[in-house]
Amino acid sequence: MTTFADKSAETSSAADLIALDERWSTHNYHPLPVVIAEAEGAWVTDVHGERYLDFLSGYSALNFGHRHPDLVRAAVGQLGRVTLTSRAFHHDQLGLFCRELAELTGTEKVLPMNSGAEAVESAIKVARKWAYRVKGVAEDQAQIVVAGSNFHGRTTTIVSFSTDDEARADFGPFTPGFVVVPYGDAAALAEAVTENTAAVLLEPIQGEAGVVVPPDGYLAEARRLCDEAGALLIADEIQSGLARTGTIFALDHERVTADLYTLGKALGGGILPVSAVVGRADVLGVLRPGEHGSTFGGNPLACAVGRAVVRLLSTGEFQQRSTALGAHLHERLNALVGDGVAAVRGRGLWAGVDLAPGGLTGRAASEALMRRGVLCKETHGHTLRLAPPLVVEESELDRGVDALAEVVGRG
Repeated sequence: MTTFADKSAETSSAADLIALDERWSTHNYHPLPVVIAEAEGAWVTDVHGERYLDFLSGYSALNFGHRHPDLVRAAVGQLGRVTLTSRAFHHDQLGLFCRELAELTGTEKVLPMNSGAEAVESAIKVARKWAYRVKGVAEDQAQIVVAGSNFHGRTTTIVSFSTDDEARADFGPFTPGFVVVPYGDAAALAEAVTENTAAVLLEPIQGEAGVVVPPDGYLAEARRLCDEAGALLIADEIQSGLARTGTIFALDHERVTADLYTLGKALGGGILPVSAVVGRADVLGVLRPGEHGSTFGGNPLACAVGRAVVRLLSTGEFQQRSTALGAHLHERLNALVGDGVAAVRGRGLWAGVDLAPGGLTGRAASEALMRRGVLCKETHGHTLRLAPPLVVEESELDRGVDALAEVVGRG
């Protein structure tokens, strides 16, 4: 008789495991041909024992690296106690998590969810209800102004206001109530905001678009326009927040405060999905029991891990590392401009690298970097996104950039 262990032994090679993925999993991703079996810190190891430097960090979900001991300890400890109660009952971690996260972020209330997309959907629902109950917008007339080239998730409502044809094609009919304007264009934003505007929803730095930083003053102008129109400013900090750019929020660099923030990815420490909407008590307070919820949102295991994440961030160490190491990373990357690299953008330990026209595609460059022991991923054809974990060392950054220099120089 063939046991499950025997079947596992038969499919232990990378080729066999990739073939299994191709045969049995839905093809909604196009991963690099590497099969990771172990990970620690800034490094991952494949099934054949080859080590790779992780320059993607799960799109910022692994800000603290793989298997950070404090986060693993929190998860293991909670696993031995209770993992889920649902919100039908109180549990001993929820209030503590919400208080500690609110104190860290300088906000007043926390709405815990699971995925980043759920946090954005939740913020949209809250903004609409606030517009009707508080602002006095006529029924079903509330609008949310968003930016082109956005990425807020892949639910049906969210792709309704995407400008990415790949994200939208064949998924209609789409949810109404959204007005799309070019990112970074303050004049277009001013024209779009009306008395029916419930909120302006923006990424302080657009990640999926290629780590695009808006012009100076744009986010402050968005705040001013919202104040003038009596609308909410919602900052999607799912990728940019929690020390990725050197501050708790990327919005902090502009000294701008949002009414609501969406958090995710790093909030779960790379261990499990944890997300939240944080912000003003009077805005989140429009929700009443039965109007919104999630079976797993705010579960004890998620809260225990989230509390450990908050503790790591409360020391300021990771913000300082992102700032200092980010300056080094950008200095090294900017030195490649004109030598296989067309442009570099970003902030902290986060960079978008546009490859020079006529050279390698982003996919080809990612595969070439993989062969040199560095993992990252392309976006929009000719751009690489680099987001090393915040535990990375300067020498490891140099190793990654040296590999990139070699790749683009040969491109």
